[in-house]
Amino acid sequence: MLTEPQIQQFRQDGFLNYGAPVLTENEVETLRAALHRTLAGKSEATPDSNRNIGGSDQSVVTQIVNIWEAEPAFAAHLHNDRIVSMVAQLMDGADTLRVWHDQIQIKPPHIGGPTIWHQDFPYWPVISPPDLISAWVALEDADEANGCMSMVPRSHLWGSYNGPHGGGTIQNTERHGPAYEPSCVPDGETVAVVSVPVRAGSVAFHHCLTWHGAPPNHSDRPRPAIAVHYMAGSVRYTPQGRSHLVEEHITVAPGEILRGEHFPTVYEAGRVLPPPPAPNPLTAKL
Repeated sequence: MLTEPQIQQFRQDGFLNYGAPVLTENEVETLRAALHRTLAGKSEATPDSNRNIGGSDQSVVTQIVNIWEAEPAFAAHLHNDRIVSMVAQLMDGADTLRVWHDQIQIKPPHIGGPTIWHQDFPYWPVISPPDLISAWVALEDADEANGCMSMVPRSHLWGSYNGPHGGGTIQNTERHGPAYEPSCVPDGETVAVVSVPVRAGSVAFHHCLTWHGAPPNHSDRPRPAIAVHYMAGSVRYTPQGRSHLVEEHITVAPGEILRGEHFPTVYEAGRVLPPPPAPNPLTAKL
């Protein structure tokens, strides 16, 4: 559980690098093995997306969306008691938490590309309000050399920026930033970039409006990580003309609370919910 100073730091800065492990070494190894199966095309099912969002063969960022639907180990990870309990604390009284989606990002050695400076929420134009927190867990040690994230403190208080992310004066692709739009910085605020190294099996939390990015990976080490985007139970389906990859799974009407089998509830009435039992393959054939 988080201490009150940690909770207050998150609310002030918009992110929190927890520091201590939230996964055991065996849990990390289990997730790595599941990730390798997915990359090899040997997972039990197919994730929603598996692609290079880095831009070229020499700037690679492998993104896998909803790996939890392809591998049971990642489905169980959504319900990790330590992580979900802390998200509930940070969510300031939310009595229900659901998963919007998860996202693997891998920056391979030497050719791992940068992650442009951005806020998450503008990339999710089909949901509101912006009451989401991401739990970013490193599957190998992530530091500045292999492309760990950096955050801009207090930027979650500046509102949602709906202009272009990347390109022109917004994005320096080699050094990855700072890629904020100066007009969105309130008077009296300064842009300070804080590096957020995370050891394998530990977690960093950030609000969906916090500006963040990551440099390229020119090291000899990979940088795989799993981010789960948790949403408060009050988040609704609010399409606004732009689509999102997982929108095809949404079954509720516009304006309704976003829920359904593809957006699992992980916390309710003060307790973390266990993952549903895996289907019995013998029963499934009957």
